[in-house]
Order: sequence, then structure tokens, then C-alpha cells
Amino acid sequence: MANVNTTLVSNLLASPQVANPSRTLHGTKRTAMGTIALAAGDLSATDTVMLAPIPSNAGIVSIVLYNDDIDSGTAITTFRGAVAGAGTDVTFEARAIEKHGQAVWEDAGLSADPGGYLFIGLLFDAAGDTGGDLSFTIEYVVN
Repeated sequence: MANVNTTLVSNLLASPQVANPSRTLHGTKRTAMGTIALAAGDLSATDTVMLAPIPSNAGIVSIVLYNDDIDSGTAITTFRGAVAGAGTDVTFEARAIEKHGQAVWEDAGLSADPGGYLFIGLLFDAAGDTGGDLSFTIEYVVN
């Protein structure tokens, strides 16, 4: 029978103990949320929508989107129909699951923490060209 420990457990059991980043153990969970009214011309190919500034040393827990039908059928399927209720979790849309718990600056592909805030945004690969509301909830952990 095998016993397998996560890094969080291994660090606690180590002698001497190794501190875990607070974003992965015992940090403070915070939320950024809002709504943006998008016009039909706001969703052309390669357009971006910046949602919120998040501390660069935070760890993203989830990014959930709620939206009207803001896609005319040419962009990603996420926006092709109205979504309310539980929303659409896009946390791992562009991030591999083994990267869960890393800092926002690492998610951004930076080689070091620049400090301050980094923006979480959406990049539209193709035109949606239909106006409507887009709401979001971003949960993240800091110390």
C-alpha cells in the first residue's frame, strides 16, 4: 500500500518544516466581480476585455463567466448562448490543471513577480459582434 503526499503535506512533515505559500494553504480568499455592457463592435477578432486587477502574488481559484448571447456564432462557443445560474468556469481555459495554485505572475508567463497588480482579461479569437452583458466572478487567494 502506497502513501502519497501533496507538497503541502510533505512541507509540513519535513524536518525542518518548509513554509507553504499562503496562496496555497491558509490564505485569505478574495473576490473580484462585476458586469460590463458590451456593444456589438466590442467583440471583434483579437479584441480584449479587461475584467479586474488582481495582485500579482495571488493564486486564482476560479474565473466564472455569466453572459447574454453575445456571439453571432463565429467566436468560441462559450458565448453562443445566454448563461446564468452556475455560469461557465473558464479557470482552465488557457491554463493546464497542474498549474493550479501558482501565482498570477506565473500564469502570465513572467520570470519574476513584478509586484502590484496584473489584469485578468478575455481575448476574443474571432468576432462575436453581438452586444450584451458579460458578468464575472474571480476568486483568488492572498496572504
